[in-house]
Amino acid sequence: MTTAAGPAGAPGRAGPPASGSARAVVVDRPGEHRIVSGPQPLPEPGEVRIAVHAAGICAGDRELYDGTRHPDYVRYPVTPGHEWAGTVDAVGEGVDPALVGRKTVAEGFRACLACERCREGATNLCAGGYDETGFTQPGAFADRLVLPARLLHPLPDGADLRAAALLEPAAVAAAAVLAGAPRPGDRVAVVGAGTLGLLAVQLLAASSPAALLTVEPRSARAEEALRLGADRACAPEEAGKEAGGYDVVLETAGADVSAQDACMLARRGGRVILTGMFDPGALGVDPLHLVVNQLTVGSVFGASSAAWSFAVRAFTGGLLDPAPLITHELPLTSFGEAMAVVGAEGPDTGKVLLRP
Repeated sequence: MTTAAGPAGAPGRAGPPASGSARAVVVDRPGEHRIVSGPQPLPEPGEVRIAVHAAGICAGDRELYDGTRHPDYVRYPVTPGHEWAGTVDAVGEGVDPALVGRKTVAEGFRACLACERCREGATNLCAGGYDETGFTQPGAFADRLVLPARLLHPLPDGADLRAAALLEPAAVAAAAVLAGAPRPGDRVAVVGAGTLGLLAVQLLAASSPAALLTVEPRSARAEEALRLGADRACAPEEAGKEAGGYDVVLETAGADVSAQDACMLARRGGRVILTGMFDPGALGVDPLHLVVNQLTVGSVFGASSAAWSFAVRAFTGGLLDPAPLITHELPLTSFGEAMAVVGAEGPDTGKVLLRP
């Protein structure tokens, strides 16, 4: 096995994989990574092997690399990468060989399928313990990825795998939309126009809302929300003028005040869904405001199988196009550089992809 290492901000130096070999990024501990090369992994019974086409980097990957992710939700050393799309190139015993050559994405949570939460369909809340591709299991920052075949969501032959790499965050956005249950004619607001927010805007636009507002401080992101289906956008400091005006509010920013802002936007009897990952010290929601206005507040952690199916159907049906969110594409060996781009949070940085 060969390795090539580099600090964040500097690409690794491993070359293209030799025949029969595969490369992978390995984060040994926070701040330290290697590009390793070795034999291609073989699928066990019930598993498939994926030739990765593209894999997205998100804030969770940056947390993994920086060492700020809660230790219960990461296991070092690990190959990151939970947002990806690719093609099945091998199957294990007991798996339909017709899957070979099929374009696909897959769920990340390795749910037990036996606990009470799994049996009611909430596979993202599995009581068997947290286990997820790219955090506790090898992920897609690699040439090849092996995972259980039961997690696959196959795509049509003509699917754009570059765009499909964003179907994991799209599934989270779909979970939020399903939880918010917008009806045609509802007034809907989205707080935050990052990846989740922009994907949610597209899904919500398909529900025929009477109004679709995006609250976002970055002008470029606000303009992108308008292009993707929002009919209005405003900065957070202007959102107070909209207080009490929305039937459904989706919070996707995870900022210090965004949960509070989302609740203030909701009408009396309205519905608020929180999806952002908040840092310690974020402002809470005023319980008196919740009670007096009889708000229904829900939250989303990851995506269930049902949310994945919803996102994939929206994508294959042409209602969801994640491609405009992609701003950077780098080779696998430039993992360090890609992480630095994500960490810099530049105004023109959207989704960053690694391309094996």
